[in-house]
Amino acid sequence: MTNKGTVADIGEDKSKADFSLILASSVHDMKNSLGMLLNSLEEIIRDTPERDEKQASQFSVLQYEAARINTELIQLLSIYRMQNDRLPVRVDEHYPVEMLEEQVARNHMLFEVNGLEVEIDCDEDLFWYYDSELVGGVVHNILVNGARYSKAKMRLSAAVKNDELVVTVDDDGNGYPPFMLGSPDQSFSKSVSFTEGSTHLGLYFAKEVAEMHKRGEHIGSIELANGGALGGGVFTLRLP
Repeated sequence: MTNKGTVADIGEDKSKADFSLILASSVHDMKNSLGMLLNSLEEIIRDTPERDEKQASQFSVLQYEAARINTELIQLLSIYRMQNDRLPVRVDEHYPVEMLEEQVARNHMLFEVNGLEVEIDCDEDLFWYYDSELVGGVVHNILVNGARYSKAKMRLSAAVKNDELVVTVDDDGNGYPPFMLGSPDQSFSKSVSFTEGSTHLGLYFAKEVAEMHKRGEHIGSIELANGGALGGGVFTLRLP
């Protein structure tokens, strides 16, 4: 009886492992398809003159939702790879200003449709050591969310403070809810809302990416605040 139970347990574990692999493969395929859809949507928006505010609003919703879903699929795939030790951190010398400009350009159509001004404040000669693709993914997610909640302006900045690279994204929206302020380590379970369709996967991804960057005893971190340069939400990423 014991041996049969052990075999059953092994079979069940194998089934679960196979399903996670199938799910990861499906997410990868969906991500690629949605990426093509996003490109087509951008071409349609670019080639279609806006008739009125209603159409502009519809374009804004389509652009935001497609970008948000694509971002979450990428994050899901990345988290799966993290948990299976298949997502190496490739730390190298990079210029933060280039990473910030790349993410703004990546979301140019989203900002244009939403009528948002995006400002970058970063010394062009500043360089730091980090995984540019992972950190760029974090900034991208914050920008996509900011496009929804900002009123007219967002501001990206990067500087070295206390021997850390500090990347900040400010917006002029209504700010983060009180329970999310500070270091959001304990807020994820509280902030999950299946009714509103909010899991804050992006913040979890950002936290994991930050903590993958280490130097000695120093570990990367994220922080949420309100106020800042534009009076709205402030997302801060610190990398040692």
